Parts: sequence; C-alpha cells; structure tokens
Amino acid sequence: MKSVSNIETEPIIDHSFSVKRLDKYIPYTQSFVRLSYHRILILEKGSGFLLVDNESFEISGSEFFLLAKGQIYQFVEDSEVTGFSISFGDCFWEKAPSSASNCKAVLFNNATANLHLKPSVAEAEEILLLCKNLLMEYETPPYINQMDVMAAYLKIIMIKLANIKLVEEEIFDSQDYIVYRKFIELLSNQYQSFHAVNNYADLLNITSRRLSEICKRCTHKNAKELINGQIIAEARRLLQFSSYSVKDIAYQLNFGTPEQFSHFFKKNTAISPAAYRSKYMNIGVGIT
Repeated sequence: MKSVSNIETEPIIDHSFSVKRLDKYIPYTQSFVRLSYHRILILEKGSGFLLVDNESFEISGSEFFLLAKGQIYQFVEDSEVTGFSISFGDCFWEKAPSSASNCKAVLFNNATANLHLKPSVAEAEEILLLCKNLLMEYETPPYINQMDVMAAYLKIIMIKLANIKLVEEEIFDSQDYIVYRKFIELLSNQYQSFHAVNNYADLLNITSRRLSEICKRCTHKNAKELINGQIIAEARRLLQFSSYSVKDIAYQLNFGTPEQFSHFFKKNTAISPAAYRSKYMNIGVGIT
C-alpha cells in the first residue's frame, strides 16, 4: 500500500503468536499499524484514545477490543493503559480444538464493525487472570507441546469473550450459524472479487434467499449488507491511509469503472470518496 500517513505493517511474529504486557510500553503511539494478525487488547485500566480505522474510542477503564487482521489502529500519543495485547495468526489458531471455531467467528469475522466489549467486574477479573497465566506460559523456556498449551489458553479466553458477546444467543451452535461462519470466512477472502450474494450462495450450495435469511437471523443484516460493509470498510482504509487514486481503488475492489465505485461508496456512506478522503485524512489530529 502506498502510504500517505505514518503507517507501519505489523512485523512477522514467531509461531504466529505473541502475548505482551501493556504497561510502560504501549506500541504504536507514534504511527498507525496495519495488522497482519488478529489482536485482542485486554485493557485493565487507562485513559486516552484508541483509533481503529476511521473510528475513535475513548479509553475509560476496563474494556476489551478485538481487532481483525487488515484493520489499522493506533493509540493516540499520551494514552496510558495497563493490560495485555494478544496477537495470533490463523495458523496458530488451527492448534486450538475445532470446538472453538465458532468463538473466533463471533469475535473476529464481523467484517463491518470493530468489536468493543465492556465486561463486568467479575468478567474482567477472570479474563485478566487467564491472560496472566498465558503470559507466564509464553515466557517459559520452550518445551515440547508448549504451543498446544498456549493455544488451549487462547481457546479458553476466546470462549469467555464470546460468552460476553453472546450472552444467551440461541443460534451459537446451530446449523445456520455454521453456514453463516463459512460465508463470513469466504467474504473476508473474496470480497475484492465477488460483490453479489449469488456468488457466495453458489459456493455454499444454497440459494441467495436462504443465505440472506441466515445472515438476517445471525446478525440482523442481510447478506448484501454484509458484503457491502466489507467492501466499504476496505475502501475507507484505502482512501484514508493510502495515496492510491480513486480510480486505482475502484479497480482494486473490482468495480468496472471509477464512476461505479463512487456511486456505490456515496450510496453506502452518504459522502463521495474524494470528500471522505479530505475529511478523514488527518484523523486523530487534535483529539481532545
């Protein structure tokens, strides 16, 4: 990506997994970073602002953030937090038992939103204890099956986080949710190529109507809204954090013409691509 802001690409992590204590050192306060891995920020307490894509979150106590790979974030300078940062790649997640797959889908496969959880005191204490144990394991000298142990800890943390998100969600283990999860996984990898509901329905061997019904039940949004949301999320990142022209972005996102892209973007955001770029180019500057 051709950068017009101070953006870093997340460096390669050994074994596609890391856990760090956030205290005196807070990464990425001087620059944005585009994530190459999923990241869980478990904030025990703090103050300041966290910028994620085009949104700003004020930090005001115990809260959790779940950032998917591809998202761009930065802690605003002078932010102060304590807690944990957990990063993991898909290849590390595969070490976790398959029974945890739904948790990953719940927490990281919502292509249209940044997940921000506000735990209860008891929930926060439980997650923080798990993170402390995970960090202790991570800092232990390497031994056979250590990766499997850390994957098991990550699975437990993800299940607990998913429970905070879901509460009493009845569809969690349903067949509909399994189809929805497969759709979201396809969407996250294919949105630049496929924009139509029937493209994904064909890959899932169901009808377009059935796919939209499933999405509506699982997220209160139909399949087309989710597809458009994924495309708009990436378009916003490219407009805000790269110097690609609107024409280049249109072709990257598989629109036939720049005019088609501009019409699509304005229809879904109520603002033109050029106006969006002008408005959000300096996001984070002057936050009070």
